[in-house]
Amino acid sequence: MAEQDPQRRRPSGLLRAVGVSRSFEGLQALTDVDLELARSEVVGLIGPNGAGKTTLVNVLTGFDFPTTGRVELEERDVTRWPPQRRGRAGLARTFQHGHAFKGLTVRENVEVAALGVGASSRDARTRAHRLLGALGLAARADEAASVLPHGDERKLGVARALATEPRFVLMDEPAAGLTEAEVPDLAAVVRSVRDEHGAGVLLIDHNVTLILDVCDRIQVLDQGRTLAEGTPEEIRKNIDVANAYLGGSGRDV
Repeated sequence: MAEQDPQRRRPSGLLRAVGVSRSFEGLQALTDVDLELARSEVVGLIGPNGAGKTTLVNVLTGFDFPTTGRVELEERDVTRWPPQRRGRAGLARTFQHGHAFKGLTVRENVEVAALGVGASSRDARTRAHRLLGALGLAARADEAASVLPHGDERKLGVARALATEPRFVLMDEPAAGLTEAEVPDLAAVVRSVRDEHGAGVLLIDHNVTLILDVCDRIQVLDQGRTLAEGTPEEIRKNIDVANAYLGGSGRDV
């Protein structure tokens, strides 16, 4: 279980959702949700299907806008900023379904991400070399992204996000489709984003074992509202969370 280091916990820079609500033609996807993510911590965002997790990620990253409420990035109101501007300000995202450029090599995919936030060609190459080595993709650097196995495709998504040198990374279901044997490698990658890159990580995933293992804090959504917040141990023993996931069985998550 992840342990919180008091010296690392809750530094001043924050990504915040403040009173965020989002409705779609009468459907209330989010209702008055608050969320805080500090640099150098991993926060898990979990909940049943339809809880509003991806909607919240879209609002945080500028792919959608709240009906009410606001998003703050290190004390700046970025609620109406587009994704590209948020990216240049230090907010990166991985996607459920890759989003790599299939016609480019693995290395070129990472370089393009760095160039997109203003890196020089030399810096982009340097970042790509460093990140592919750190994530175990160096041997595949010159392969087309289209031929990567699923686990390596997920790693490439993380490399592309880190190439922007973000302050915060939002990972949307990075374990989806991975085998059980591949999950520990992903957990190590998530920890490295926090511990070696000093970025805050919001981790959205249905793999509760992964969430409990790597997260410093966990926030649970249910029907568009915050159901619970706490440490992994507190969430594991929360009967309301167990009921939301298990239909009232009352067992630990």
